[in-house]
Amino acid sequence: MRLARHYLVTGRVQGVGFRYFVERAALVEGLHGWVRNLADGRVEITAEGEATALERFEWQVRQGPPRARVDALETTEHGATGSEAGFFIR
Repeated sequence: MRLARHYLVTGRVQGVGFRYFVERAALVEGLHGWVRNLADGRVEITAEGEATALERFEWQVRQGPPRARVDALETTEHGATGSEAGFFIR
């Protein structure tokens, strides 16, 4: 089943390679979407793909790269668009 999720990640997630980590994790899982830094220090992610791939991706996001610290991960599910546009850093 194809799903789409929106994530807001709070913690030490800027200046530690977090967006590049997320991009690699998404590409490995075959997900489509994007990741970007927000002005308030959080990172925003949208990802779309198979449910099991999204679960694995979310687990990786919660871990983060070695220098990051994820304090909170807010997740919202929304309707899948069927986009096959790839995954990008904004």
